[in-house]
Amino acid sequence: MNTQEMTGKPLLTFQNRILLFTLLAGFPGVIISIVLLWLGMYSPKVFWTLSLVAITCWLGFSFSVSRRVVFNLQTVTNLLAALREGDYSIRARSVGRGDILGELMLEVNAMAETLREQRLGALEANALLRKVMVEIDVAIFTFDSEQRLQLVNRAGEKLLAQPMERLLGRTAQELSLNDCLEGETSFTLSRTFPGGRAGRWEIRRSIFREKGISSQLLVLTDLSRALREEERQAWQRLVRVLGHELNNSLAPIKSIAGSLENMLTRKTPDWEEDIKHGLSVIAGRAEALNRFMGSYARLARLPQPKFQSLDVSEWIKRVVRLETRLNIGLCPGPDLTLEADGDQLDQVLINLLRNAVDAAIETNGGVTVCWITANNYLEIIIEDEGMGLANTSNLFVPFFTTKPQGSGIGLVLSRQIAEAHGGTLTLQNRLNIQGCEARLRIPLPSEFSSSAM
Repeated sequence: MNTQEMTGKPLLTFQNRILLFTLLAGFPGVIISIVLLWLGMYSPKVFWTLSLVAITCWLGFSFSVSRRVVFNLQTVTNLLAALREGDYSIRARSVGRGDILGELMLEVNAMAETLREQRLGALEANALLRKVMVEIDVAIFTFDSEQRLQLVNRAGEKLLAQPMERLLGRTAQELSLNDCLEGETSFTLSRTFPGGRAGRWEIRRSIFREKGISSQLLVLTDLSRALREEERQAWQRLVRVLGHELNNSLAPIKSIAGSLENMLTRKTPDWEEDIKHGLSVIAGRAEALNRFMGSYARLARLPQPKFQSLDVSEWIKRVVRLETRLNIGLCPGPDLTLEADGDQLDQVLINLLRNAVDAAIETNGGVTVCWITANNYLEIIIEDEGMGLANTSNLFVPFFTTKPQGSGIGLVLSRQIAEAHGGTLTLQNRLNIQGCEARLRIPLPSEFSSSAM
């Protein structure tokens, strides 16, 4: 092992090597000049004078070159040190393009300007993020790998009823938030926090890394206000629908009752027949109102599906055979088996087929039923050649119907059944052709999905 490897330092520094190489570059010329002066038979005075001038110029230029190189490198070093410390205001005085030193200084200045703009953008983004975190009505917490709180916003302080200074550094166990850091990354929780806020909360958790250390981001969203608003709107819609139907039934009943009272007072020749007719109308309206309330109760008490094996091909063909008013076309799809409630899905398919046939009969058109698999879903497509949908925004509004004898709950029930099975139900007009398309999507079993992929 040599001396350099033992000490870990170079024998000659860079600036000393520059000086050494500069001296070596001029040394042969100086020696040759002295030898020529010696052989030239000059007087001692001339000889020593010229030799001293040659040696002085040699040493002067060598040290000047070394200082110039070292000075420029020190300048670049100081600039880079300033950039490392975050001072982007210092600029190098560039020589210009075409000069290697000037090119270096221009690049250093360009890097300083780029870093300045990036730092400014990062500061502005960080300031915006902090402003959003302070103003947003969502509690945000960050915990380190030991589940110690590292960051909390104003909403989190209010939720825990303590200032940030008393919260930071405490564990999730001490803050009673340990259950929020366990289990699934997204779930809902009914909870009362020290800040006095009780209700249902949406818990979202994600993992991020800061300086290579794993940390957790915890977001708590109060769902109570949104749920109360949805509940209020639902009650408003319910009261509006019930009030409309009750007024439609009670107004004629009130009018007929007043007429019957006048008949009993006057007792016209046919008053008995008129009373019987009036009572019959009242009974009919009462029965219609009773049916309406029964339909509403049925809509509200949809039972949970009972999942059993269901052969898709057999199920669709069996329901299609129930519709005898029209010859329905079939486009058979793959043979597969679902885990579903066959009775409820029967009702969905019957409702959709009945609506399609009703629309097709008006235009002497046809109805086609197909089923396919796409994106891990079974899609049942029912297409008719009717007039199409005139008002698609109210299709799934309870008791909205365009049929004279319609109840307005068939599509609502069908969508509820589809969603209870984890699927969807959509209706839309067909593209570039007259008619409507109903699409029922039911998720496929996991084993079928994996095999299909």
